[in-house]
Amino acid sequence: MEAFVRLFVALDATTKTQEKLAALVDWFSRSSASDAAWSLFFLSGRKLPQLVPAKRLRALASTLAEISPWLFEEAYAAVGDLAETVALLLPTDLVEPAEQSPPKAASGGLWSVDHGPLPPDSGLAAWVDAYLQPLRGADEATQFRLLKRAWSQLDPTGRFVWNKLLTGGFRVGVSQSLVTRAVAEASGLPVDLVAHRLMGEWRPTAEFYARLVSTEGDQVDAARPYPFALAQSLVPPGSGAPDTLFPSAIGQLPGRPEDYLAEWKWDGLRAQLVRRSGAPLLWSRGDELLTDRFPELDSAARKLPEGTVLDGELIAWRDGQVLPFTLLQKRIMRKTLSRSILAEVPCSFVAFDLLEHNGIDWRSRPLRERRAALEQLLTAPQAERNAASEQAPAQSSTIRIAEAFYGKSPSELTALRAESRERGVEGLMLKRLDAPYCAGREEAGWWKWKVDPYTVDAVLVAAQVGHGRRANLFTDYTFAIWEGETLVPFAKAYSGLTDAELKEIDALVRQSTVDKFGPVRSVTPQLVFELAFENLQRSSRHKSGIAVRFPRILRRRTDKSIRDADTLERVLALLPSLSSAAVPSRERGETISRQRTFAWAEPNPEAGDAR
Repeated sequence: MEAFVRLFVALDATTKTQEKLAALVDWFSRSSASDAAWSLFFLSGRKLPQLVPAKRLRALASTLAEISPWLFEEAYAAVGDLAETVALLLPTDLVEPAEQSPPKAASGGLWSVDHGPLPPDSGLAAWVDAYLQPLRGADEATQFRLLKRAWSQLDPTGRFVWNKLLTGGFRVGVSQSLVTRAVAEASGLPVDLVAHRLMGEWRPTAEFYARLVSTEGDQVDAARPYPFALAQSLVPPGSGAPDTLFPSAIGQLPGRPEDYLAEWKWDGLRAQLVRRSGAPLLWSRGDELLTDRFPELDSAARKLPEGTVLDGELIAWRDGQVLPFTLLQKRIMRKTLSRSILAEVPCSFVAFDLLEHNGIDWRSRPLRERRAALEQLLTAPQAERNAASEQAPAQSSTIRIAEAFYGKSPSELTALRAESRERGVEGLMLKRLDAPYCAGREEAGWWKWKVDPYTVDAVLVAAQVGHGRRANLFTDYTFAIWEGETLVPFAKAYSGLTDAELKEIDALVRQSTVDKFGPVRSVTPQLVFELAFENLQRSSRHKSGIAVRFPRILRRRTDKSIRDADTLERVLALLPSLSSAAVPSRERGETISRQRTFAWAEPNPEAGDAR
């Protein structure tokens, strides 16, 4: 554990990518397979399910720190991070009784709760097995004993790192692509191969890591998707004039318009449809298996030829119209899909790329070849299909091919982009026809040109302290707009201001506080801000009757008084002209997490998978 803490300190101490990479390569080169597997798990943003309820964790920490719960809560509010608060408050001389010293070895290779404290120089995997996984489902007394035992073996920095693993909030400023690159360099394997092996579901075991870094064969599970290609932003919202699309002098986009294919940027969920051996599988970009969430795709997907992998977007679709993303969320977040929800929110898979064809990896081929094969696969008449794809589906209601535009001039692309909101999409995608399919963002040859956001002038009416380095500042704001003579809460936002602006607003919030509701302060309405957001929908949960998507602060409007703020009537006029069936009756406020949570947590290696 001490070695992993030192890795954390090294990564946290620098902002230079090469220094982070060197530290990671050194770690993976020296670590055991089991320690490497668990570190890869945590460094790539994965986490175990909740092991100890936060309320219980606070109570146990308060007991060990010998302070009242209210004082712990005050400290937590000031620090803004539970893991850090616990690490700071625990006494440095927290020790286990001498009679609980550990034996030389534990039976079965695992350290039981009855075996006493684990030495801090033991590996990360040993600590996870001894102190982390046994917490799940244990009674309060056992959890107290395990937590005290772990904390007693660590210094404050070690406790902080351990608490981050415990609470699922471990972050250290490294991307998954950087971690993948480090594993590749440490093992001498191509980065693409390591990235592909890491796709899909896997368990952090020594056996898995050995397969991951094996030099024998490609060792890729047939069920795994490919690493996803990502797009770069073409221009900041609001600055995409027609003559700035392909300027040779500025180089905003290299090449000529005829070098590109344009597609709609769908407002859905990115996914890959994998049809290799057995039933088809649907994978999200967050490595979540979504097959059971979209049963209407199964029939058409089974008609795809063996050895087919499609990249595309899952969208809610009915009567030739894209439905709001909030409806798609209802489908994804429900554990049980009733007939009514399937009828209310029918979905389709819009394919825009062919990554594998007849069992052959096509990612190195240029987009123009992949697109032509995709069109042949999904739209060609049955008589024109070759024997290998004889049973492939034509364009169907559940698997569609993305509409493509070739050789459009900048002015024509601008006109298409202007249709985006009417079509229920987010803008345009521009993709180089000669580009291979590359994992990540920089080399993909894809650019996204989103529509300009909606904007509204709103009044600051409440504020809450932030987290992490913002824990001592009021940085999370609630904004309101006018409904008649009343200010109605409209949106919450916390991004878009500089550090200097945040400090200035924090001082004004403290000076104008009129009431407190837990961590939230109600303030005298006096500050006006311009907010931007991507979309809005009707919502019975919100006092304003609408919910906005991705709100953020553009600027403070010092030139406007609160009476100049926008009205609810004006904002309602921005609502898309959708049918009543397309508007959700209740906004559930659900979101899709890009971070995986894994339900297995047995310390016994012989126990079954609890997923």
